[in-house]
Amino acid sequence: MLATSFAFGGLPLAHAADEAPDVLIKRLSDDVLASIKADKSVQSGDIAKVIALVDTKILPHLNFQRMTASAVGPAWRQATPEQQKRLQDEFKILLVRTYSGALSQVAEETVSVKPLRAAPTDAEVVVRTEIRGRGEPIQLDYRMEKTPGQGSGWKIYNLNVLGVWLVETYRSQFAQEINAKGVDGLIASLSERNKTNAKRG
Repeated sequence: MLATSFAFGGLPLAHAADEAPDVLIKRLSDDVLASIKADKSVQSGDIAKVIALVDTKILPHLNFQRMTASAVGPAWRQATPEQQKRLQDEFKILLVRTYSGALSQVAEETVSVKPLRAAPTDAEVVVRTEIRGRGEPIQLDYRMEKTPGQGSGWKIYNLNVLGVWLVETYRSQFAQEINAKGVDGLIASLSERNKTNAKRG
């Protein structure tokens, strides 16, 4: 699924790796908004199309393993590789389903990126943005890290929507599941929640 990440919006990977974090977020936001506006099935909440959009446009820019590990907390280190993979898969579906409803609302939205407060040597930054449309502006901030090696560049590892950090929100939910039923219990719970959401459409 990540094979599509070798080029972003016509930019070769080497250039993408050199991109400043705020420039990346602006380009990514504009690219995703344009894709949504051009695809009626994404706007109507077609989950298969939404997942395809996330896989091709967004996932290459996420450190999704770090995001999932942070949400799971200390139990992540005790989880087997298979459990870690299942957690990532189920967490991704949960997030996509949670936010897919918002995609139908983006017909008139634009994204404004606020000036970045960071030194050139910083390896972690917060990029602050505002989504402007018909209603009140929506604050959407990104915690990002600079990653070395293959697929290097700036990667998102946490999101703040309207003042709430996504990873911390899920960490408290997941901790209750893990304390009660362990890692397998959390996987089962996420799977069940995703199946229930799928039935609801």
